[in-house]
Amino acid sequence: MNKVSKILIIAITVVSAFAIQSFTTKKSESDQIQFKSITFLQAKSIALKEKKIIFIDANTSWCGPCKKMAATSFKDPRVAKVFNARFINLNIDIENNSDGLEIEKKYKIEAYPTLLFVNGKGKTVKKVLGFQTAEDLLSLAKSIK
Repeated sequence: MNKVSKILIIAITVVSAFAIQSFTTKKSESDQIQFKSITFLQAKSIALKEKKIIFIDANTSWCGPCKKMAATSFKDPRVAKVFNARFINLNIDIENNSDGLEIEKKYKIEAYPTLLFVNGKGKTVKKVLGFQTAEDLLSLAKSIK
């Protein structure tokens, strides 16, 4: 085998190894909670039609625990599997979302993060304050009927 062939084989092997590693280590979007970019009104309509509960992560841009949950608990594949299957997920920045003020007033949000589980008619099913681990979120999901 000549020198050029050996170099070519080595190059192909290295590139293939990097491609395989990149493919297998990349997290897919289904490995995290998929928050919908829809209005609260649209979410209620979908919830009624699909007989699902709406999960609202009510947060603010300056909330440290909110950011930590977004970076950890919401990206846990076990949590994602349950929440993506069972709920219509909304991430509402109370100060910067068009529905933020309405949600803050209607559900009396006073601290962040506030996690709301709401039915299609807008009635509160469950309200939880503060940072939640992946295990906490899984327990919450199980408690929602």
